[in-house]
Amino acid sequence: MTDYLIKGARILGGEPRDILIRDGLVAEVGGGLGGAGAAVIDADGLIALPGLVDLHTHLREPGREDAETVESGTRAAALGGFTAVHAMANTSPVADTAGVVEQVWRLGQEAGYCEVRPVGAVTAGLAGRQLAELGAMADSAAGVRVFSDDGMCVSDAVLMRRALEYVKAFDGVIAQHAQESRLTEGAQMNEGAVSGRLGLTGWPAVAEEAIISRDCLLAAHVGSRLHVCHVSTAGSVEIIRWAKSKGWNVTAEVTPHHLLLTDDLVERSPLGSYNPIYKVNPPLRTREDVEALRAGLADGTIDCVATDHAPHPVESKETEWSAAAMGMIGLETALSVVHAAMVETGLLDWAAVADRMSYRPARIGRVAGQGRPVEPGEAANLTLYDPAARTEVDPRGFASKSRNTPYEGLTLPGRVVATFLRGRPTVLEGKLA
Repeated sequence: MTDYLIKGARILGGEPRDILIRDGLVAEVGGGLGGAGAAVIDADGLIALPGLVDLHTHLREPGREDAETVESGTRAAALGGFTAVHAMANTSPVADTAGVVEQVWRLGQEAGYCEVRPVGAVTAGLAGRQLAELGAMADSAAGVRVFSDDGMCVSDAVLMRRALEYVKAFDGVIAQHAQESRLTEGAQMNEGAVSGRLGLTGWPAVAEEAIISRDCLLAAHVGSRLHVCHVSTAGSVEIIRWAKSKGWNVTAEVTPHHLLLTDDLVERSPLGSYNPIYKVNPPLRTREDVEALRAGLADGTIDCVATDHAPHPVESKETEWSAAAMGMIGLETALSVVHAAMVETGLLDWAAVADRMSYRPARIGRVAGQGRPVEPGEAANLTLYDPAARTEVDPRGFASKSRNTPYEGLTLPGRVVATFLRGRPTVLEGKLA
């Protein structure tokens, strides 16, 4: 394995330091380091962050390889600075057995661009009627610790309670897609002034908040771990803040797009009205919701940023609004969007970005060796980021097989220059290594 000497990187935005990587580990950190035979990387002006960890990635394989594969998705992840991703269970077949999660895990190992941790389904077939093989998936080679029916809500309170009780045996977590389906039947976008003007059926905030409230109470009742996926409303932030004040074991994530985009883009945007690129689940919300989400992420009520990278083939998005699939891709733009929404606004510094995009998601997902500080003895999972760069988003250059990004044509701050996975570069000079 090649050794690397990274010269002059600003670890977490601090003073310039050299980083020597040897045998897959951070060997030394300091000033004026030498490394006989090591490949030298000039990191002047670059920020060194621990490798990013995504708790919420749709890799689509098996079953929808036309939209994404484990290989294409992890290539996109590496370009975005990620060294570990959690692959969601809504594949075909559903990842509800040890066999399927092991298949996804092995595909990740073969691809080699980042660590792939499969998320197991909570219920068989995502049908919400009976628990999936939670214990078998936990005991499998994939070592599943996160379980979610994402895309579907575990609506049955008794079933949700049983799932929360079951995963306690192996320190698992249930990640809930909070959506009361009876309140969102036929819904097309956020319920509010814009949906009224456009004549689209509204998706009320209470549909999310009601499920979060119920599940926080259930998690407290059984003493288990609950993780709330893609929080999108101001009310949800307040409920989670209340649950945490009680000392309950509740964590939550927010997506980059919910930190930046608002529902009025459906009505008027550079890409045109009724553009399905903005159709996502949960929907884009109001400016007031965005501000509350940013504040919640800043004060730690929301634990982490997760992309909810949701690739779709062209025909699923370039169609009329009502027929279009829900979802946006986000792996390759996530760090830049957080930079714009949270760092440039003064809400987070780079140490806090590392906390929200690496340390905490790794801890929630129980990913050993990831989300660790850039210090001697630690695995060399790290990202070099140029905060001074400005990049116009062109999806034609994406590694993802899909192009459904809401940022096309926008200029975003920053650029991932290099990504290292256990000491091996997966990205160098902004390109796949």
